[in-house]
Amino acid sequence: MDSTFNPYADLCQSFDVENAPKLRRANLLKVVREAAKTELDSLWIGRDLGYRGGRRTGLAFTDDVHLDVHGERWGIMFERATRGEKIAERTATVLWDALGCVKSPVFLWNVFPLHPHIADQPFSNRAHNAKERLVGIEILAELIDLINPARLLPIGKDAAASVQKIRRNQEVVPVRHPSFGGQRQFLEQVAMINRLSL
Repeated sequence: MDSTFNPYADLCQSFDVENAPKLRRANLLKVVREAAKTELDSLWIGRDLGYRGGRRTGLAFTDDVHLDVHGERWGIMFERATRGEKIAERTATVLWDALGCVKSPVFLWNVFPLHPHIADQPFSNRAHNAKERLVGIEILAELIDLINPARLLPIGKDAAASVQKIRRNQEVVPVRHPSFGGQRQFLEQVAMINRLSL
């Protein structure tokens, strides 16, 4: 797909280690396998991978800084696929702060599981297009069937609209995306859903 970075196949010449796509595939496979054999409380779903997070790690809502924490939740070790200083992503930071108080098993994903960017600007973010959304929804539907979460938690309006198209038997609980002034509402909604004090 044009202007899209596939972290499971593409190599970033600026930041990736030599075998980065292989490491990201292995990390994703590890967590999918664990989720498939777990009684999963919820699947948290975003829009697409960002250049500071999932493009580098291959894991939704997970930047370099939170890679180890993500692995610890599942009792597995992830290998870092990038070199140099660890880069933080704002959305990942907010989400992992919230997840620190959520004890139930949660799997993280995006409607479009790759990194869409502006043409000739690989370190930018753009919303996925309609064609990419169709591909992503198909993958998301298969993932839901595989890991069978009790509920779906789409984060943001774009994710919520896509989830409604493939709804299964799961409860769907949309929440506000934490960016653009939505952090407080996001944290309040997550706390209410999980009966927490954040």
